Amino acid sequence: MKLIKTAAVCLALLVSVLLIPTEALAVSDDDISAPAAVLMDASTGEVLYSKNPHEVRACASITKVMTLTLVMESLDSGKIKWTDTVTASAHASSMGGSDIWLEPGETMTVEEMVKATIVASANDAAVALAEFICGSEDEFVEQMNEKAKQLGMKETVFKNCNGLDEEGHVTSAYDVALMSRELIKHKSIFKFSNIWMDELRGGKTQIVNTNKLLKTYNGITGLKTGTTSQAGSCISATAERDGLSLIAVVLGAPTGTQRFTDAAALLDYGFANFSMYLPKIPDEAITEIAVGGGMTDKVKTTLEINNSFLIKKGADKDITYEISLPESIEAPVQKGQAIGKIVYKMSGSQIAEYPIAAADSIDEITLGDIFALLFKSLIGS
Repeated sequence: MKLIKTAAVCLALLVSVLLIPTEALAVSDDDISAPAAVLMDASTGEVLYSKNPHEVRACASITKVMTLTLVMESLDSGKIKWTDTVTASAHASSMGGSDIWLEPGETMTVEEMVKATIVASANDAAVALAEFICGSEDEFVEQMNEKAKQLGMKETVFKNCNGLDEEGHVTSAYDVALMSRELIKHKSIFKFSNIWMDELRGGKTQIVNTNKLLKTYNGITGLKTGTTSQAGSCISATAERDGLSLIAVVLGAPTGTQRFTDAAALLDYGFANFSMYLPKIPDEAITEIAVGGGMTDKVKTTLEINNSFLIKKGADKDITYEISLPESIEAPVQKGQAIGKIVYKMSGSQIAEYPIAAADSIDEITLGDIFALLFKSLIGS
């Protein structure tokens, strides 16, 4: 038998919105003013609602979601540090649009540049970070496109790192959801995406977040807004309640206010209809199994379930389970060895499977062990 690998406690998450008919999950497209939108569960990547999800569109400063993803990866790898000093180049300082008016040669820390990029949507700060990490914005953009391919973002081509309108700089609502899901795996991003107002340059520069949902929506955690003439009003909004983390992407809304209305409607729908379900461990899964040819004749079982999966609210009452365990096993047994399994089902279809393992190791008894035990019993008598 194979040992359980630490990284594979759950063998499969086979949930597809738990076999609920698509019609039952639909949100009226009339409720969403934007031409393209997606609601995604952040933990599983399940799409809970979509409207033209693969339509190729500009996305303005939502582009910075990918920029920040590469920044966070560089921080995690140790390539750069939060306290590193970033010097603005003439190129970075020339961006225009939303910026913090960096002067050529002006310096800020990586942390300050990240704050400016996500809170103030600073185009100049985004470019300064890109140049700091890769030496040039062009090289950084190549890495952005490579990361997009790795994430399966098939409709995306980046031409810059800040989202200013440029011919051929495009993405889709689905792709934005994918890269937003990737960014929020770096939990420290929420330290910045939750900021409403802050300051830079020792208080000389005030910055305000353009994500008005931070002030109005319960559970909002971020993430990024964007507006240009080509893209319209866009947002990737992230929120969490009771362990359910959602990503609402809205591209091309007619107004800034409408993008917030659309995003809130998508999030409301998700929180009203879905929840995360953590299976309970049945008592009968924790038992003892007979062991043949071992130093002891029984081994206890253990079962770990530490991940939840997405269900429609109220569907937990329809979840059943089946336990498969042998009456006996042969020694040797190693701690953590899979000796059985539990399968969770809904409407007769499997939705998750977890291994039931040996809680202890049991050595195979040898001829020498038998003589030793026999000798011990004779001495004891």
